Amino acid sequence: MKERIILFTIVFGLGVFIYIFQSYFNTVWGLAFLCLCMFIYAMFSSLAYKIKTRVLSKYPQIVNPDYKPFVSVLIPAHNEESVIENTVKNILNMDYENFEVIVIDDRSEDNTASVIKDLEQKYDKVTALIRSKDAFPGKSAVLNDALALAKGEAILVFDADASVDPDFLTKLIPNLEPKDVGAVQARKVIRNKNQNLLTRCQNNEYTMDAHFQVCRDSVKGAVELRGNGELIKREAIESIGGWNNYTIVDDLDMSTRLHIKGWDIRFCLDAIVYEEGIAYIKPLYRQRRRWLEGTIRRYLEHSGAALRSRDISLLARVDMIAYISEFIMPMWLLMEIIIRGFKVILKDAPTHTLYSSIFIGCIIGFGFFFAARYALRKYDFMPRLDATFEALETSIYLLIIWFPLVLFICFKILFMKKDMNWGKTAHGLVLEEEASIKAFIRKELEKTKNYTKEYTEKLKQVLVEKGEK
Repeated sequence: MKERIILFTIVFGLGVFIYIFQSYFNTVWGLAFLCLCMFIYAMFSSLAYKIKTRVLSKYPQIVNPDYKPFVSVLIPAHNEESVIENTVKNILNMDYENFEVIVIDDRSEDNTASVIKDLEQKYDKVTALIRSKDAFPGKSAVLNDALALAKGEAILVFDADASVDPDFLTKLIPNLEPKDVGAVQARKVIRNKNQNLLTRCQNNEYTMDAHFQVCRDSVKGAVELRGNGELIKREAIESIGGWNNYTIVDDLDMSTRLHIKGWDIRFCLDAIVYEEGIAYIKPLYRQRRRWLEGTIRRYLEHSGAALRSRDISLLARVDMIAYISEFIMPMWLLMEIIIRGFKVILKDAPTHTLYSSIFIGCIIGFGFFFAARYALRKYDFMPRLDATFEALETSIYLLIIWFPLVLFICFKILFMKKDMNWGKTAHGLVLEEEASIKAFIRKELEKTKNYTKEYTEKLKQVLVEKGEK
């Protein structure tokens, strides 16, 4: 109810503002001004990152070789029998010495639990935690249960489909040492990015997000955790009472609460965690619906605490406001169209609706395009022409996914009952497709072998008959 009241107040206030503003000005310019403010902030943070990069090139970060906290690696798994064994084996290959791996089966309906138990028997560093069928659902509850068993001073969280290079923790750990740092997020990369258009756009989206994250980090803004490849100090987790069991986005919710408590979150571009991209549109929409709903709800839920907090930094507060404005734009544009539509019906205003929609759509689209192109050139070292083409398709992809979902989520929060639909992402589809392809190839080879055998026998028979004649 609290979230609904706050969102209704925001929407109502925005509607009143637009209606009054339209009486004296063309509100398109108001929305354009909002976009301009976002652009200025983006340029400011990008400049800060360039300055930071130059400073670090002259004065590299001094790494304390003695800072090697014991790390508990937590890997929640729900119906992940196809991927969990490969993930655990990959994690165990990290060259960092002080760590344990706790693999948690969360009420799986497949053979995940037995796979995890076998891994515990096989590897000394692995501990299996099997949750009961009536346990509280959700990743946050899973992590809270595992935290009670974890021995580490730092907690590293991976998704069940994660894979990393051996030096992953070695690169990540130094960023966690400063006293004010509560967590560090690694860069995420889509492992099967070349599978199809959707996986390619997801990887480009992640690359663009990495650029935003390093920029936010450079101004000590509100850097966010991304669930997979997040390293968090135990002290920081305990200071906010652990993970929130009643959120559908454990990582973003924790990010906001850590900032409210005064903790800084860093982003490590050099440490990369690979994960499986979604190759089909329906599960992709389901995943992004959960992400967006959780993102908006956590801001509504923690808005009062963020405003009252004396610990949160000014830059983190400003950065949060800049990020929230991304969700205001779709609502603003929709209300702009609705209000102008009513005025047109009442013959109270000229028809600027189509003009407004095209103008703002272009602003938003070009914003995505230039951000994506810059990120692809800088971080993926993509050639100019390739970066231009992929930035264009990624910006179209983002508009199709992001714009309608923001409006739907706002409608859901205002008028529909809150649910705890986690929208679990299916993993192992790549492995299943690879197995299917290999099975197809084996089948075709077997057919070819049989055809060859039959042809050889017939040929021998013909030769024998000719020899007799």
